[in-house]
Amino acid sequence: MHGRPRPFPVAILIGLAAQALFLWGVTIPSKIVFDEIHYVPAARALLALSGPVNTEHPLLAKEFIAAGIALFGDNSFGWRFFSTVAGAATVMGVFAILWLLYRRMRPAVMGAIFALLNFTTYIEARIAMIDPFLAAFTLWGIASMLWAMRAPAGKAWPRWILSAVLFGLAVGTKWAAIPYVAWAGIGFLALRWRDAAKAKRPLSTLWSGRDQLHWSGLAAIPALAVFGLVSIAVYFLTFAPAFFYHDQPLTLADLLPFQDMMYREQTQVLPHHTYQSAWWSWPLMIRPIWYFYEPSDGATRGILMIGNPVILWGGLLAVIACLWGWLRARDPKLLFAAGLWMASYLIWAIIPKSLGFFYYYYLPSIFLCIALAAAFDHFGKGKLQHWDEGFAILAFGIAVYFFPIISAAGLSGEQAFMHWMWFSTWP
Repeated sequence: MHGRPRPFPVAILIGLAAQALFLWGVTIPSKIVFDEIHYVPAARALLALSGPVNTEHPLLAKEFIAAGIALFGDNSFGWRFFSTVAGAATVMGVFAILWLLYRRMRPAVMGAIFALLNFTTYIEARIAMIDPFLAAFTLWGIASMLWAMRAPAGKAWPRWILSAVLFGLAVGTKWAAIPYVAWAGIGFLALRWRDAAKAKRPLSTLWSGRDQLHWSGLAAIPALAVFGLVSIAVYFLTFAPAFFYHDQPLTLADLLPFQDMMYREQTQVLPHHTYQSAWWSWPLMIRPIWYFYEPSDGATRGILMIGNPVILWGGLLAVIACLWGWLRARDPKLLFAAGLWMASYLIWAIIPKSLGFFYYYYLPSIFLCIALAAAFDHFGKGKLQHWDEGFAILAFGIAVYFFPIISAAGLSGEQAFMHWMWFSTWP
C-alpha cells in the first residue's frame, strides 16, 4: 500500500540539487559579464545609498544583488549568489505549479527536471541580472494562485493575498511582470465563468464567493480589488531605499513622476545592437546571445545564452499537443499549461520595446517545461508511458554536449566555440 505523496520534501531536495548545480563554478568568470555592467554598479550605489543609478528598472532585483555584495563581498560570488537562489526557486516553482495542477509526483518531478536541464534557467541563475528574480517571483505567484484556488472554505484569503504579494514583488523586479497580474485576474474570472456554465447556474453567480468550486469564499470584486491594491502597495514598497539616497532622494511627491520617467526610458528608441532579435524569432533560437567570450581566469571562456534545443523546440510541439488534447478531452489543465506559454510569449509581441533580445524569452522558455510535463502526462499512456524519461535523457545528453559554452568552462582556443555553432546565425 502506497503512502501519501510528500511533495514538500521532494521540492526541497530538487531545490537543493538545483542550488548546488548553480553554485558550482559560479565565480567564473571573475569579471563582469554582459548586463552585469548595468546591475552590479546599481547594486553598489544602492548599498552606499549614493543616489539613483539604472533608473530604467525598479529596485528589487538590484537590492538582492546588493544584499549578496553586503554578505559575501564585492566579487563575482557576491554579485551572483542570490541569482542562484532565484534559479533554484524557479525550478521549485515549476514543481509546485505542476503538483498543484495534478496532485501527482511524476509530472511535477519531470517538469522540474526539464527546467533544470533547460539552459536558460542555468545561465540566468548564474548572472547578476534582474530576470532570475522576475521568473522566481512570477512562478511562485502563479503557484500561490493555484494554492488559493484549491483552498478549503475560509482558507483562500491568506493564499490569495500571498499571491498578490509575490506578483507585486515580480513587478518590483521588472515591469515585464505587469501583464501577469492582468492574466491572473482574467484567469480568475474565466474559471469562475466556466464553473458557472458547467453547473448551469446563472453567470452572475461568478461574482459571489458562495458555493464556488474554485477560490471558495472569495467574492470576485473584493478579491480582485484586494489583489490589485496589495500588489501595487508591495511594488511601491520596494522603492523604500530610494527615500534614503544621499543624492536626489525619492519623495512621495516624486514617486509617481518617477514611474513616468522609467516608462520613457524603457520605451526610448535605442541604436542597433549586434545581438538584437525580433520576438517572433525567439522560439526558433535564430539569434542567441554571447553573454561572454574572452580570455578570463587563465583560459578562453564563453557563455552562450541559448536554450536546450530538445526542450525549447520539443516544448513547442508540447504546446500544440496540449491544445490538441484540450480540444479533444476538454481538460482545463492542458489549456492552462499551453496558455502559460502563449500568454507569456504574447506579452513580448505587445510591449513597446525598440530592441528585443533572446533573453526576454526566459519566462516563456520555463513555461515550455510545464507544457512538456503536461503533454507527456496526458499522452504518455501504454507504450508511450516512459517517453518522458527518454526525452529527459536526450535533453541531458544535449546539456552535457553544450555545457562547456554555457558554464564558462576553459576552452582550447579562440575559435573553439565553432564546434557548437549549428547555424550561421549563432556565432
